[in-house]
Formats: sequence, C-alpha cells, structure tokens
Amino acid sequence: MTETLRAHTPPRGWNSWDCFGTSVTEAEVLANAKFMSEHLLRHGWDTIVVDAQWFEPAARRGGYNEDADVVLDSFGRPQPTLNRFPSASDGKGFAPLSSAIHDLGLKFGVHVMRGVPRRAARDLLPVEGTRSTAADIANYASPCHWNTDNWGIDLSHPDGVAYYRSLARMLASWGVDFVKADDMLWPYHQGEIEAFAAALHEADPSIVLSLSPGEDVSTNFLGSLRENSTMWRISNDLWDRWQDVLDQFQRMARWAPLSRVGAWADADMLPLGHIGIRAERGDDRDSGLTIAEQRTLLTLWAIGGSPLFMGGDLPTSSDETIRLLSNEMMLLVNAHGEQRHEVLRELDYVAWTAVVDGDPFAAIFNISDTMLTREIRLDALGLVGEFDCVEAWFGTPSRVNKSIPVLLEPHDAMLVRLSRIVEVDSALR
Repeated sequence: MTETLRAHTPPRGWNSWDCFGTSVTEAEVLANAKFMSEHLLRHGWDTIVVDAQWFEPAARRGGYNEDADVVLDSFGRPQPTLNRFPSASDGKGFAPLSSAIHDLGLKFGVHVMRGVPRRAARDLLPVEGTRSTAADIANYASPCHWNTDNWGIDLSHPDGVAYYRSLARMLASWGVDFVKADDMLWPYHQGEIEAFAAALHEADPSIVLSLSPGEDVSTNFLGSLRENSTMWRISNDLWDRWQDVLDQFQRMARWAPLSRVGAWADADMLPLGHIGIRAERGDDRDSGLTIAEQRTLLTLWAIGGSPLFMGGDLPTSSDETIRLLSNEMMLLVNAHGEQRHEVLRELDYVAWTAVVDGDPFAAIFNISDTMLTREIRLDALGLVGEFDCVEAWFGTPSRVNKSIPVLLEPHDAMLVRLSRIVEVDSALR
C-alpha cells in the first residue's frame, strides 16, 4: 500500500464513547465541538469522533443490542439514524455534521466496524459497482465476538474488497477526516486491515486510520501496523480505575519506542472529566481517578507519545480537568518528544525520559500507595551535567546537577524539562 499522508504528531481530540456510549446525539457532538473550538483548539485538540452505533435507532446505555435494526443505504452501508442525527435527512449522511465541525476549525471522525452488515447480507443488498450481493462477500466464519452487527468479508471473493472501497468512498464524500475501525486487532485481521486501509487511501489519502481494540496485539505486527494505520490500540478499553492506568505502564514501555512520526501506539482514550452519562460501563459520574492519578495518566500518555482523545463530556467537565488538558509542557513532549523510553523501574516508582529540541524531559511516577521521597540521580537517567529544571504540573523551577529531588503523593507524577547550563568562558565575556 502507498503510505498515507499521516499525522506528524500524535492525533488529539474528543471521542463520544466514555460519556455517551452507543447513543450519542448530534446536539451532544456539536456541543463538544464548540467547546473544543473555543477552549482547546489553540492547544492542539482538533478532532471530534462519533463512536459506535451511530446507525442504530434503538442504541442505549450499557452495551450493544443483539441483532440491532441498523440503518443502511441501498448498498448496505451504515447511515446515521435520524432520531439522533436529524441533519442526515434526505440521504445527506454525515456531510452536514462534518461541515459544521469543519466550520469550527476542527476535523470530523467516525467509528466503523470490520466487515459487512449482517442485515445487508440477509436482505441480499448489492455491493456498489458489482454484480455481487453482501451475502456473496460475507465471511460467516468471521464474526465479531462482542458485537452482532457485521460479518467479516471474504477477501478470496473477487468482489470482496469492493464493499470496503464503497464504504471508503462514502466516508470521504461526507468529509470524514478520521476513521476508527473496530474489531480489527483482536485477533489480527491483516487482510481486512490492508484492504480497508487501501480503500481509504484511494478515496482520500489524508484520512487518519485508527485501529481497535488492542487486547493482546503483538509487536510482531509492527510493520503491518505502521504501513496501514496512523494509530493502533495496545489494550482493551481503558476506564477510570487506577489498575487500568497501572496496567498501561508495561504496555507503553514495550510500544512507545516503536512509534514513529505518522505511526503511533495508542494507549486508549482519556476517561477524565464528566463520563458515564450514557456509557457502556458505570453510572453518570466524574472520573473515578484522583487528580494525582489523572496527572499520572496524562504524563505517561504524553511522554510515551500516545494519541490523546478526551473521553469526558467537555462542556460539563470541571475547569480543573480542562486545565490538565491544556498543560503546555505535557502537550509539548506528547507532540514532539523523541527517544521516548522507560529508564528505571523499581517497586515504588517508574522513570521515563524523552528529548524535545535537544532538551531532556524526565517523568517520575509514584506507582505505590505511599508517599515517595527520593533523589533520582541524573546519571541513572542517562544525564550528566548541570541543568535548569522546570516542572510541568507544580511549576517549581530549580537547578540540579547530580539528582532530581522527588516528593510525590501516592499515584502521582512529575514531568520536568531539563535545560543544560553552558558556562561561558570568562575570556569571551
């Protein structure tokens, strides 16, 4: 496949899943888009993504409906349901919503499932541009294990890839900038990944492709992932539990050094702010992560180069949450960090380093349940010399030459930028 026009920095935006689950509405999408445009666009947050089941009129909180009565067009392609997306009337699809989001200076994304809708196969709907029907190209031995909407596609059929081409053309015609393709990685459906990626590239090379879910995805697939996608999940869904955040440390240590410009390992969206309004899991709530745990999550995602997609409802999230998302030093290392890797792992703390414009960044994480008091030696971080040190979250500047003093509450993190001090020869003064 010809390489797509990839995102040069990890994509950054909002996704409807953690707050609205399968039942997000057009009004809720627009409210989040307007908030992002007014408050976060200047900080690089620029993409609005409608997650699963936008084509199902009876979508509800708490999961998926069995054998859902999904809305399809005459070629078996999913269409926005009018009871939640009224601007899609008269066959306009997501084009009006996409246009409204573009008018706010933002990008528009949608979620799709791998394969062809089961109802399209049942009703023998034609595959656009072919003499085949959805029933002819369906792979009935390859269902999704957690959603009953689709069958996989039989790529050995001469028209097997035609459905993906048709779907991609439709998405591009709507002005879609970002596609989250689900049920691709677990197990790893390499043929369908390659077919859909090629179809998107043919329709619009600028479309960003995100692959999900990432449970048990192997680094053995790194070449395929880099070639076919802009970002790929490295875990199952992450929620607002400390254990979920803690579990990402080892995954990020394995994957972050393998990310590169235009190809990013994705630690999943950020379950921060006001979530659970009509979500798959849990009740209407503010994030169950403490502020310390939220700093840890953002620091790890940032220094590890993960895409950042806010999961909470932006207009009803706290000012404190929005300030966390707007932290310039955190966003800088996320966007432009190089040589990202874990350098220390002890029973009670983990340390990472990265480099931005020649300056080292260091992140220290207290993964224990007690106060962490340490002096982290610079040479243990691979650094030698004297540095001016500025901390991202607490704003404390200092000068260090042998070690970084650390005093962190349980589950908290610090992120420091170290600028090397160069002494000027007195003879040149």
